[in-house]
This record gives sequence, structure tokens and C-alpha cells, in this order.
Amino acid sequence: MTDAIVVDGVRKRYGEKAALDDLHLTVGRGTVHGLLGPNGAGKTTTVRVLTTLLRPDAGRATVAGYDVVRQADQVRRCIGLLGQHAALDEELGGLQNLEMFGRLYHLGARRARTRAEELLERFGLADTGTKAVRHYSGGMRRRLDLAASLITEPQVLFLDEPTTGLDPRGRAEVWASVRSLVGGGTTVLLTTQYLEEADQLADRISVVDQGRVIADGTADELKARTGGDRIDVVLHDAGQLGAAVALLPIDTGEVSVDADRGLFSVPVADRMSALTQVVRVLEDAGIEAEDIALRRPTLNEVFLHLTGCSQGAAIDGARSREAV
Repeated sequence: MTDAIVVDGVRKRYGEKAALDDLHLTVGRGTVHGLLGPNGAGKTTTVRVLTTLLRPDAGRATVAGYDVVRQADQVRRCIGLLGQHAALDEELGGLQNLEMFGRLYHLGARRARTRAEELLERFGLADTGTKAVRHYSGGMRRRLDLAASLITEPQVLFLDEPTTGLDPRGRAEVWASVRSLVGGGTTVLLTTQYLEEADQLADRISVVDQGRVIADGTADELKARTGGDRIDVVLHDAGQLGAAVALLPIDTGEVSVDADRGLFSVPVADRMSALTQVVRVLEDAGIEAEDIALRRPTLNEVFLHLTGCSQGAAIDGARSREAV
């Protein structure tokens, strides 16, 4: 079996609110699959259904080949879950926390201790194992929380916004840990409010809106659907924007203009050829450019394009929490 997670037509309602509405999702084994969407799109509800915390109203879902309703016990034995909020005892040390989780999972005392020591070493926390967690940095706490979710060596790991609130260094530490896990064969389903995180980690990405998957593919495939590559040009004299745009080759497509910044942006198919054409046209017309950049759409632009959200509603900083 090549798929670790299969979701087929799952529905879940809260009264009149459809949290999941005919959701379909497939996650390949040994991959990181990103789940993106606006607040209230159904990401956390999806994780709760797949981890057996919620029963779907309709449809079917399997994790590691087990049905999440009929075989819930088997599912729980082969998954790990890192939720949005840490589940650590801050008065205990890292080693004690991991041992406690091991005992809760019915590992014997010796096995729980051995597994705790292995995980502390793996996540670079061996030197701080006896220190109370309240003295850990944010990145260290999140790595310890991630280690706790792996105490039973799960086949499938669910990461629900794993780096919310971390600084760039802490986020990079968690990313490195996730890459190491996947390199060892673990499958990861990642929900995140940070589009850069999905771009960095995910092999494939599904965009969810109103309880349905509205787009699926690699980051590059999704970016291509948003219009492909673009050339951004900032002019020395913003008053020449109209003249510059009028001179552009007609096959460059729709041009967007930001008069306040003196910038125009052109979607292009042939990156280098179009760049050469734009530079030549501006030079021949005596129009001076302060900056010219060739870039691809960001996942933020993909998200806005696919969901129709305003820029202020983009999921670029976890400013609000998902309701369902």
C-alpha cells in the first residue's frame, strides 16, 4: 500500500455549520503533506477525524490502512499527534516528561527510560534532559513536544500548526527535526498558518476551503496555476509607468501596476526571453528602472488566488485561530 492516509467523501457538521463537506484527500507514505486553508476551513477538524478524536457524519477515512471509525484502536497505536498547544509538565525535566508519556502508552519502565533517552539524543536535548521544562526556550519546548509525540515510533505523525509562536530560529529547529523524521520513513500531515513552512517542508499541498479540497499538487504546480513566473520592475520615475506598460510586448499577459511604488508586474511564460525583451524595450525608450526582479508566485499569492481571501485574511502569521 502506497498511501498512508485516504479520505473519501468525509462530512462533519456542527449544527448548521458544515465543517467538512465531501472531503477527499490522499497522503503518500513517507512524505510530508501540507494542509492549508483560511480560518474555519476545516483543517483541524480533518486532523481530529483522522486521529479518532471525532467521528465523521459520513464518508470513510483510513490511516495506515485502518478505518478511523471501525478500527480506531489500531489507528491510535500507529499515529502520533503534535497539537497546537504543548502538553508538557513544566515542573518536570525533559527526560521525566518523556518517561511519563512512555508509561502512559503502557511502555514498561525500562523501555520508557530507554526510549526517552533515545529521543532526547535525537532532538539535541540530551544535555538538558534534567532541566525543568520551564527553563527551556520556545524551540526546545516544541522539539520536546515533538519527541513526546514519537514515543511509540508512529508510522503517521500529525502536526497541527507545530511552530506557531516560535521565532525563526525555533522554527528552523523544528523544520530540521521534521525532515529527519521523514528521512526515516515517517509520514507527516502538516497543518500550518505559515505558508513558508509548507513551501519548505511539504512534498504535496492540499488547499482546503469550506470543508473541501479545492486544489492539490506540489508547491511548484500550485504556483504555476496562479500564473507562473513574473517580472517585477520598479521605475526611477513613477510618472513613466503608463508609457512603460504601453511599450511592453503584447504576449506578456495582464500587467498589474502599483503607482505608489512605481512598480509594474508582468506574468511571463518564457522567463529569460521575456526578461530580455522587457529590459530592451525600456532601454530603447530611455525609461530608467531602479530594480528588475524575476520571481515565481509565492504560496501566499496562491492561497489568495484560490480562496479569494483578502490580503488581511491571508494565513501569514497565525493572528487568529481556526474555529473548526
